[in-house]
Amino acid sequence: MQPVGKVALITGGKRIGLVVAAELAAHGADVALSYSRSRAEAELGAERIKSAGRRSAVFQADVSQPASCEALVHGVVKSFGRLDILIHMASVYTERSFDVLSVADWDASMNVDLRAAFLCARAAVPHMRKQGGGRIINFSDWLARSGRPRYRGFLTYYVAKAGVIGLTEALALELAGDNILVNAIAPGPIIPPPNLTPEEERGVEQATPLGRWGGESEIAKAVLALIDSDFVTGVTLRVDGGRHLK
Repeated sequence: MQPVGKVALITGGKRIGLVVAAELAAHGADVALSYSRSRAEAELGAERIKSAGRRSAVFQADVSQPASCEALVHGVVKSFGRLDILIHMASVYTERSFDVLSVADWDASMNVDLRAAFLCARAAVPHMRKQGGGRIINFSDWLARSGRPRYRGFLTYYVAKAGVIGLTEALALELAGDNILVNAIAPGPIIPPPNLTPEEERGVEQATPLGRWGGESEIAKAVLALIDSDFVTGVTLRVDGGRHLK
């Protein structure tokens, strides 16, 4: 599938999502962005899309709720007339030790990282069927793709992201007959989290075989590759600079 003339929806259009949105626009797609609280970032992304000569719109949505996902997709289709590509990037990434982990913490992670991926796909699929196919790209994590929880304090995040891999595979099988290809991306060290110290940043670089952080554009490249392919589905693609090898 070529992005030209297609409509994409990105949930969680912040930081890396803004670069993905800009690259999709540069390749001819119209792009809608949803946000939970980061309206300013979503509007910045929309301006970048429009500066590339493509249409854009931003929508506030609680993607953990079925009605909100339905309203989001309905708003995109009403604004653009179609929906071809769903990229679910919304995520909750919070450190909690097991001893203080609450049921609310568990639900917060599962509802956004895993449940929302299902809800957004459920809302989007009928519209993709009308177009004769589509692409769904979920986001997991390099640790979940590697099958080993390396860091303590991220139990709910790891379990949810492992669930995203299972959801992606099952959806790929369910939707193959509709020509809707479903894949996932498992990022590794792409950009440093805001709270990382310079020493910690260097530590990640040293633990990564390629010796550096990847940068947002590497995720955008992976997204474009999965959209372009007409014969790859049910795959979770690691983009981690070989981090899983150490």
